[in-house]
Amino acid sequence: MDTHTHCSDEAYRGEEDAVVERAVAAGVTRLIQADIDSRERPAHFALCERHPGVLFPMLGLYPGSVDGKWQDEIAALEPWFAKKPVAIGEIGLDYHYGKEFAEQQKEALRVQLELAAEHDLPVNIHLREATEDFLAILADCAHLHLRGNLHAYSGSAETFFALQKLGDWSVGIGGVVTFKNSRLPEVVRQIPMDRILLETDAPYLAPTPLRGTRNESANIPLIAAKIAEIKNTDTATVAGVTTANAERLFAI
Repeated sequence: MDTHTHCSDEAYRGEEDAVVERAVAAGVTRLIQADIDSRERPAHFALCERHPGVLFPMLGLYPGSVDGKWQDEIAALEPWFAKKPVAIGEIGLDYHYGKEFAEQQKEALRVQLELAAEHDLPVNIHLREATEDFLAILADCAHLHLRGNLHAYSGSAETFFALQKLGDWSVGIGGVVTFKNSRLPEVVRQIPMDRILLETDAPYLAPTPLRGTRNESANIPLIAAKIAEIKNTDTATVAGVTTANAERLFAI
């Protein structure tokens, strides 16, 4: 299973259905689609509706889309709950390009964590250069009894274990784990298998030997093979355990 992909991204324009079909042909039979904002949402949900039982939608406001009108974007989420999203995501904090809207990002995150608790849904977290603020918000929201995953995990083993004290958390591991100079393999070695999910974040972060090309969910087996190498097991075991982890978290 690919627990984080963007099959409706403009990078696939005109090929969206073929991308899904290639994934299924590669044995990746369930894909969870990340939501970004109101501009992309109609295409996102329409694609999921064309592939029932294969594509599953998330619903949320991406931190990079947070600006001075973020409250309008949050209000725009409400009608889409009728479409039965499997998670609130991708939501979170991203200070990579600056902190102009850092306070708004934190507020938008808090509101969406509350929505997740209200609707009894897991959260899918995008986190970049904002770990301290994110952990502080989780501590403040302990009463919500949150569950979810940090997608495209790039943090330390120490951060992972800190997360376990603040809720029921897994991590999404993608193509970065295959990169030649990545420090992620050592982190993955320390993370229990029952806390690992597979993802591509396609069309981004294609795994080796496809690095630098347009990524697709069909590449999940390359990521599974690398994790099998790190964990000294076989790809089938990694596929089985991580799929069971995703089924449990997302209830699909």
